[in-house]
Amino acid sequence: MKKIALFVDVQNIYYTTRDIYARQFNYRQFWKKISSQGEIVKATAYATQRHDDKQIKFQDALRHIGFEVKLKPFIQRSDGSAKGDWDVGITIDILESAKEVDTVILLSGDGDFDLLLDKITSDYDVSAEVYGVPGLTAKSLIDSASVFHVIEGDLLM
Repeated sequence: MKKIALFVDVQNIYYTTRDIYARQFNYRQFWKKISSQGEIVKATAYATQRHDDKQIKFQDALRHIGFEVKLKPFIQRSDGSAKGDWDVGITIDILESAKEVDTVILLSGDGDFDLLLDKITSDYDVSAEVYGVPGLTAKSLIDSASVFHVIEGDLLM
């Protein structure tokens, strides 16, 4: 049975599905779809922590589905911009997991991950699949993926 590791850039998926579809990503349906393709041996969702009741409920739902939820404090800068970036954490976890699985699945549209996917496919001979929203997923990320899956239809609520 194929071993699969899932990594979700929660903020990226939230904003891209909201901006293009005005809908939310259906994590439960996604889990069901992926678990039918093999054994999910690792599933991590990376998010910011704002101590907001709605967000806490969402994070608890992710845990109930089967995700480990990793949180970073949400930082609001004095200029109004915000920070809660998980790129380095996601990269480290993918590099470690790629040694032990057949498929790495990344949910993100962030082009910063293109070099990472190139590295794991060449060094560890894994399939690197990306789920992203058309128009808001970097072309470089799509090009570096073994398979690109469009988030649409039953993956939206």
